[in-house]
Amino acid sequence: MFQLSQNARIVLDEFQIVLHSPDSIAPVGILHPLAFHLENKVESISSNGIDEASNLDTVFEVEGDVQQEGEAASEFVAIRSERSGVTKQELKVSKTMKDSVFSISCWLQDSSKNSSDLQKDLEVVLMRIEALLVENSSSWENVLYIHLYIADMDEFAVANETYVRFITQEKCHYGVPSRSTIELPLLLVGLGRAYIEVLVANDPTKKVLHVQSISCWAPSCIGPYSQATLHNEILHMAGQLGLDPATMLLCEGGPVAELEQALENSEAVARSFNCSISTSAMVFVIYCSESIEKSERIIVQKKTETLLKQMKSNHADGTKKSKVLDPIFLYVLVPDLPKR
Repeated sequence: MFQLSQNARIVLDEFQIVLHSPDSIAPVGILHPLAFHLENKVESISSNGIDEASNLDTVFEVEGDVQQEGEAASEFVAIRSERSGVTKQELKVSKTMKDSVFSISCWLQDSSKNSSDLQKDLEVVLMRIEALLVENSSSWENVLYIHLYIADMDEFAVANETYVRFITQEKCHYGVPSRSTIELPLLLVGLGRAYIEVLVANDPTKKVLHVQSISCWAPSCIGPYSQATLHNEILHMAGQLGLDPATMLLCEGGPVAELEQALENSEAVARSFNCSISTSAMVFVIYCSESIEKSERIIVQKKTETLLKQMKSNHADGTKKSKVLDPIFLYVLVPDLPKR
């Protein structure tokens, strides 16, 4: 048992990350402290009027390799691994027994530092996923959401050109799936230049929002993905940047301004499905570029809570509403994002 003090915070000197459930969509890990010390808090007020010292306890930056101990929990997850001797690609398939959805992750294990062609890597990965969808009596039509991770954001255009040859409106009569695209240091860990995760529904009963015209309501999706996909009363929203909808340019003002615009864009998309991110969201994943200063990351975290509270207050209509659970926030530091 730890007795916490308002005048000091616990700083982990040594810890271990134990992988509890390796699900490709929602992995679960346990942080096991090995050594720690107390550090006095320093009172400081930022230029934004935020007491930074009082907020340091709510954001913890975790670094280090994941170490798996024991067997992964398999009550709801069944994992199958395959290895092809021809392409040496390693494929992990994860199926959930709940809500009739499963996930597929695919990457080229042997590409690592020798890989020099994103297009070829992505083609192999997409072809393998397409074949697996057929094996599972599905198709791109059944895909709800796609996480596209690439090793270099400079090749974003190449990734899109390759992507649209596989995932088209003709193959997805109910609408193309929603998507997020992030740069990760894939080459450093031997995962090639492209890593893809897809969330698949056994039934194609989904509603898709794919507005491609430029307007003032929310950023358009000129690319091959939808703003949001609704399935079984769960709304899967595409990644949102701090883009001004009317110009499709990044708003000025830095990370906090971009965050505010991204939340407004997300809210606009949610409201087209008659819901609100301030009252209905279950999970927020906020990707921060590593170019953002550490002090600004703390401000971004605090601003997120403030903006959502303002949204909730502004949309209150005086009627009695059922109590909703607070959403889960996951902040991920990444090398780069689209539009830099």
